[in-house]
Amino acid sequence: MYAASSSVSAPPPKAAPAAWEGSRSGPQGAQLRTAIAAVHRICPEFNAVQVLRRSGRSVLLVGSTGRTTAVAKCLLDHSPAWTERFRHEIATYRAFVRHRPPVRVPRLIAADPDNCTLVIERMPGRPAALQRHPSEAPPRADVRAALGAICRVNLWQPPAGMFDMPLDYGKRIARYHELGLLTDRDMGDLQKLLYGLAHVQGQFCHGDAQLSNILLAPTGPVLVDWDQAGWYLPGYDLATLWMVLGDAPVARRHISQVARQAGTVQRDAFLVNLMLVLTRELRTCETAVQRAMQEPAPATPGAADSGEEQRLLLRRLHDDCALARRAVRAAVGTR
Repeated sequence: MYAASSSVSAPPPKAAPAAWEGSRSGPQGAQLRTAIAAVHRICPEFNAVQVLRRSGRSVLLVGSTGRTTAVAKCLLDHSPAWTERFRHEIATYRAFVRHRPPVRVPRLIAADPDNCTLVIERMPGRPAALQRHPSEAPPRADVRAALGAICRVNLWQPPAGMFDMPLDYGKRIARYHELGLLTDRDMGDLQKLLYGLAHVQGQFCHGDAQLSNILLAPTGPVLVDWDQAGWYLPGYDLATLWMVLGDAPVARRHISQVARQAGTVQRDAFLVNLMLVLTRELRTCETAVQRAMQEPAPATPGAADSGEEQRLLLRRLHDDCALARRAVRAAVGTR
């Protein structure tokens, strides 16, 4: 959701007055003023000083509440799917107030699920990666710290009924098959593995364990963006981390070893997760590339470079899917 580099107790960064005032003017100014008003309804003392990030779906503001540096997140796209995810994130932070997970997470300050507004403390640390798919292999120490935090989350046993299962595996496999993303054999192989996992206990997962959602601080990793947290088949977070580390083969091998060390059942669960995670990412990337091809030629070299990066990522994801497909077929052959 955000990246932070200052201490929680430190004052928020001071935005240039002209830049801050400029962000509140123009066509998007009204939208920003509406978001600030929504934050003030649930947290009157919030003093916004900077737009941390703005997209078509949400806006992130950094500011302060008293002596605490805080981040406010307001949903702009109130379509049912995004509203549901936002409310799930609020519910997760509320659950963490009663039962703390075994990793550091931002403290909830205020929330309004009806208007999709959330205020949490701004945590210290630097993102383990600035991009979803880092262009260079991250330092091994950073990957080890991130993996250790994820494994601690996966071992956590929150009280029954606190979280649900965000992913219906059978429906997701069928949907990808209908869209032509999975072949008949892919679907058959995944269903065979899924059948063998019918009685496997679920594992609590972050749900989007990419490096940009992990802040590395001197006091330990901090996990943010909990809008997809819940119970999954074992290895979902490991599959997500494996997927984004395409340029870190050593880290990928280590993640695969961790996924297999508990036996063939955990291996099969990891492979099912990996196939679905890669297929979803491939579909998202293909859509982005197709959209870019339909747009006018880029006016700057940077935009052209970005398009080339997307095409290279698409090629890598195709290779990763082929690798995962072979691993799934080999696993089915050993059952």
